[in-house]
Formats: sequence, structure tokens, C-alpha cells
Amino acid sequence: MAGATSTFPASHRFETRSATRDHGLVRALLLALGLGFFALFLILPLVVVFAEALRKGWETYWAALTEPDALSAIRLTLLAAAIAVPLNLVFGVSAAWAIAKYQFRGKALLTTLIDLPFSVSPVIAGLIYVLVFGAQGWFGPLLEGYDVRIIFAVPGIVLATIFVTFPFIARELIPLMEAQGSEEEEAALVLGASGFQTFWRVTLPNIKWGLLYGVILCNARAMGEFGAVSVVSGHIRGMTNTMPLHVEILYNEYQFAAAFAVASLLALLALFTLAVKSFIEWKSAQKSDPGIRPEESLT
Repeated sequence: MAGATSTFPASHRFETRSATRDHGLVRALLLALGLGFFALFLILPLVVVFAEALRKGWETYWAALTEPDALSAIRLTLLAAAIAVPLNLVFGVSAAWAIAKYQFRGKALLTTLIDLPFSVSPVIAGLIYVLVFGAQGWFGPLLEGYDVRIIFAVPGIVLATIFVTFPFIARELIPLMEAQGSEEEEAALVLGASGFQTFWRVTLPNIKWGLLYGVILCNARAMGEFGAVSVVSGHIRGMTNTMPLHVEILYNEYQFAAAFAVASLLALLALFTLAVKSFIEWKSAQKSDPGIRPEESLT
């Protein structure tokens, strides 16, 4: 009717407004709780790391990073990541391709094994390598006969790093490839493309952002791994210490400025990883948004 302003009674309108206000209060409370948790447990530790690293000035900071043991730890960390990440890249793409594109016996078992490092403690993984390749391990006498050293040496650190990081790339690609299906690859094969051409020109462009995201996460975990590497390294200063292990040694020796200086490099790596993650998510959103023209998505 023309003169009626509402078909609901006044008491019902009052209850609706109260519920709306309550909903706004709950949302504000949850937002404040989330921001407070974020500031207390994420932002504050990062600020403390950089503040402590620079507390004695830039000269002390630079001296801690250029000290021979620190340089050795940085080089070993980069070496382990440089070996582990490409190997996991090959494994991750191969495993994701097999799981997402083919049906075969043992597929569920392969998927479960990929998740194994997520469920096994890194310390346990390190102990397994000691049991297998250590001096008293299964292959210890054989390796000693050929003067090959894996535990308490660089090969053991690389093996431990590979174990704890190999699920990251595969786990990023499997759901992405499954969602995309195999129609485009099948069409390319029907048109005469080889397997390599199909992968390079069809599959890779479709998974490139997920692949890059997986590589970044894998690299960050490889450079920051502590538990498994700590078990197999032997903590030989200047030889088998990675950056996380070097930080632990400096902190235990009460060299706090030097410890936080090296830790700040790992914090910078975490911030870089976060920035790349945000960029990849933005590019992925652009690609999936049908309202964005192709020429806009390339800018």
C-alpha cells in the first residue's frame, strides 16, 4: 500500500537492527583479534630481529656477516638449496604430471608418499640418514671402504634438505593440474605436437605461476631447515654449519649481535618469499578473472 512504510512490526525491525549491530561488533572484534595476533607473533619478532642485529651499529652487523664461519655457512646454505631445489623441481613436475594426467595402480600410494615429509619429524628424517649412511649404519662400512663420506659432510646435508622439501612443488602443482584437466594436452597431441612441445607450449604456461610459487616455498624451506640438517651435519664449524645452525651456535656462545645479524638474512628471505607469494597470487587472480583483457594481464 502507498502509505505503508513497512510490512514488519516495529519490534521485528528493532531486533533486525540489533542483530546487524551485533554482527558489526563481532566482525570488528574478530578483526582486532586477528590484527593483534599478527602484530604480536609475526611483526614484533621481525622487528626484534632487525633491531637486535643493528643494535651495535652497521660495522658490527657487517663484520658478523663477513666473518669466515658466517660466509662458510652462507655458502653451504646456498649450495644445499641450489642442489635440492632443481632436483625437487624435476621430481615435483614429474609426480604432479603423473598423478594429475594418468590413472595407474599405486597412484594413491604415490600421493601418500609425497606427503610423508609433512608427517615425519625432520629430526627423525636426519636420524634415518644416520642409520643408513652413518659409520655404523647399513651402508657405512661400504662407503668407508671407498672413502665416501655422507654423514657429517655436504652430501648428508643435501640429502636431508631434499627430503624435507620435496613435497612443496608437487603439492602446489597436483591440484592445479587436476583442475585444468587434460583436454588441451590431448588436443595438442592430436594436432601433431610432440610430448616436449605439448609440455613447453601448453602445460607450462598454464602452471607457471603455481610452479614458481612452489619453487619459492621449496627454496625458503631449504635455506631455513634446521632439524634434519642439525642431525646429519655434525656442527663442524666452518665446514658443515648452515645459516640456521650458525645462528644457534652464535646464540649459545652469547654472541647475540652476530646471531641476530645472520638471522636477519633468513628474515629477509621470509619477507621476500611473502612478497613473491603476493605477486603470484595477484597474477593468478588476473589470469582467472574473465573481465581482464589479455593485454591488461601482460602489463
